Amino acid sequence: MYCDLIKLSMDHPADVSRLEALLESGALQAEEIKGIIAQTEGDGYSRGYSTLAFQVLLSRYLGWTHEEIFERIPMMMIGKTGGLMSPHYTLFVKRSGESAVTTEEKRFVFGVASSRPLLAEEIGTQAQVDLTRETVLAAIADAGSLALEDVHCVEIKCPWGIGGTRSKAASALGSAVALREVERELISEASINGDHSLYSVKTSVSAGNEQYAVRVIVMGNAIGSESPLIVGSGVMKDAFDLNGLLATFESLNISAAPTLSEGDRARFVQLFVNAGSDALPHIRGRRHTMHSDALSMHAGILAKSIANAVVGSFVGDASILCSAGSEHQGPQGANLIAAVVRA
Repeated sequence: MYCDLIKLSMDHPADVSRLEALLESGALQAEEIKGIIAQTEGDGYSRGYSTLAFQVLLSRYLGWTHEEIFERIPMMMIGKTGGLMSPHYTLFVKRSGESAVTTEEKRFVFGVASSRPLLAEEIGTQAQVDLTRETVLAAIADAGSLALEDVHCVEIKCPWGIGGTRSKAASALGSAVALREVERELISEASINGDHSLYSVKTSVSAGNEQYAVRVIVMGNAIGSESPLIVGSGVMKDAFDLNGLLATFESLNISAAPTLSEGDRARFVQLFVNAGSDALPHIRGRRHTMHSDALSMHAGILAKSIANAVVGSFVGDASILCSAGSEHQGPQGANLIAAVVRA
């Protein structure tokens, strides 16, 4: 078995027709799908019916109830697609086949895990910090022989609770502790969404009312993996920091001089971007109005659309995964970048 990613586009928030076609043709087996992250525009019901659409489709092939699908396969629906963001979903697949490779190099692996349900009074507290830490470590273990220093991206979906920002903050800090980026004794209740000197540079967190547990997908590279892919990560200090973006590409032996070649663009399978430009009211000494103009209630969408435009302009793809969150997810104002490419 080896780890793979498959990215498919969506015509509407409940469109899983391309996945259905793969399952019907036998090109993909439902048992091979271990996680799903979708970028959906949503509808009047927040992230729309995307989760339910996946549950209904996969239950036909797996023979599980809708509830069992939800419990066993982490499904992270990232709502709202401003600007040129193109709705799509990424399948995390463990599969066998002739495309597996044998190499001494570290190659792509991923692991998934879900926590127990959180009590309402635990959401946004140190209890969630500790529960997230345990779940991230469980996902790393699920990935196999993945060392902490080789983890490049942690994607988390957690309960919204009363105000999702504190819940996201607690899970981001829990992941930072698991990755040894932050010492646990430094975190108090006041630290959660309070002390922004504490953060992870490899974690992106989204919260949703449909969630009652912490869902985690961890990505990295490991010796012994037969995947044809590798993953790299980096930090853009702000939304204009092209040097940070290009350094991430260069860590994957992809050079932009001054732009990417068509061959290198074709290597990209997916990029995961956590956008933080709305965390601060300024960029490089200039005031921006994301928090003060008529669209201030959509600051997160604007931050995502900016990141999508900047990163997408280099790779030539509008369907990269962009989420927004400054709650201990990198230095305030930064973008976190993780790129999965063909080796």
